[in-house]
Amino acid sequence: MQTLHGNGSNSKKSSHRLAGISSMVGTTIEWYDFFIYGAAAALIFNKLFFPNLDPLTGVLAAFGTYAVGFIGRPLGGLVFGHFGDKIGRKSMLLLTLMLMGIPTVLIGLLPTYESIGYWAAICLVVLRFIQGMAMGGEWGGAVLMAVEHAPEGGKGFWGSLPQASTGGGLLLASVALGLVSLLPEQALFSWGWRIPFLASIVLLAVGWYIRVKVPESPDFEKVKQQAEEVKIPALQVFKQHPKQLISIILARAAENAWFYLASTFTLAYTTTQLGVPRQDILFATMCGAVVILFMTPLCGHLSDKVGQRNMFMFGLCVLALYSYPFFSMLNTKDPVLVWTAIVLAIGVVFPIMYAPQAQLFARQFPAEIRYSGISISVQLAGVLGGGIAPLIATKLLSIGGGNPYLIMLYIGSMAIVAIIATSFMPRDKHYSSQHAHSSEKRLDMDAKMTEHS
Repeated sequence: MQTLHGNGSNSKKSSHRLAGISSMVGTTIEWYDFFIYGAAAALIFNKLFFPNLDPLTGVLAAFGTYAVGFIGRPLGGLVFGHFGDKIGRKSMLLLTLMLMGIPTVLIGLLPTYESIGYWAAICLVVLRFIQGMAMGGEWGGAVLMAVEHAPEGGKGFWGSLPQASTGGGLLLASVALGLVSLLPEQALFSWGWRIPFLASIVLLAVGWYIRVKVPESPDFEKVKQQAEEVKIPALQVFKQHPKQLISIILARAAENAWFYLASTFTLAYTTTQLGVPRQDILFATMCGAVVILFMTPLCGHLSDKVGQRNMFMFGLCVLALYSYPFFSMLNTKDPVLVWTAIVLAIGVVFPIMYAPQAQLFARQFPAEIRYSGISISVQLAGVLGGGIAPLIATKLLSIGGGNPYLIMLYIGSMAIVAIIATSFMPRDKHYSSQHAHSSEKRLDMDAKMTEHS
């Protein structure tokens, strides 16, 4: 019996490790696909797909196609969330991987405006929309596979691994674009920009190989065994859990807006407005992405100690305080200060908010509607935050005559709203019970010492 128990324990431990690592690797690949588009939109697509527009309007148009991906994300969250709650987490993750990778490769093969006129931009929008749908279903499945496989007391850490994949994807995308940016300008804009998109086919094969080995989520298996599945999970989310839905949307929008401002808008702002060399910004973004890879698991581990809600709210406070120093350092144009501003924004401020989200948001919904609940709420937050943030920031910059003070107010206001929304979420049960247990233990020890004295 002992041997059997030991094998079962080892199998369970191996299962949650495999789930966590595969979620991280697979999601890294999908983030690469998503980010390579964002970087290209900031630096290249305005010239290839909107050449007849002035530089600022061309960037706005390119960011418009970029925002389409975020519009597709809630629909993806709705569709894949439904089937993830009905059929299973694993099958949806394999499907979203394909739906992200194939359009990325097709973008690399797409004719430009010079060849087919505005049809090029239309095809770009369609492929970006499919990418957005895939990402909308990907995040929920990846974090649930990690969190639902993880043991109690470690869900914050294991749930942070797919979150850390944001750094991996951003790093790969920045390295890929950085390398092709070393090409002469004519080569870059004629064929070099296509290479990072076409390279996605290799990553796609690697992701599929790893993900296919992971067992289904134990929480989903339990729902199937107990016949607790809901006919239309999304309807149940809107009818029975509107408070959780709104809280997550408002709480997550600030973090999402911040990340895409720091990683995407900053590329356009610093190179176009401030005249900072493109390679300098890409290098800073790469360094920030490397820091994410280490900071996110660290913050996930800390969230298991202090509670996911507490960690998330602390990150929002840091965000509200950092927006002014961030733009102030960028505006100096000093290479060291610009590098520091971007690395802190992406690698430190962002992970404090991002790491605890998987477990914090997952526990807002019961297992039978959890995929739908977190996918719909998080992806709607993505539209409200990241999808329109570069557009809003570009417009605010124009209104402010090139001064980013309105962008600082925009981010600060979103952080305050997010703090209020997060305060409505219940405290982490595991942390609360641990805290209560340690308090009882301390009181008991105090009583014994008093009795002894």
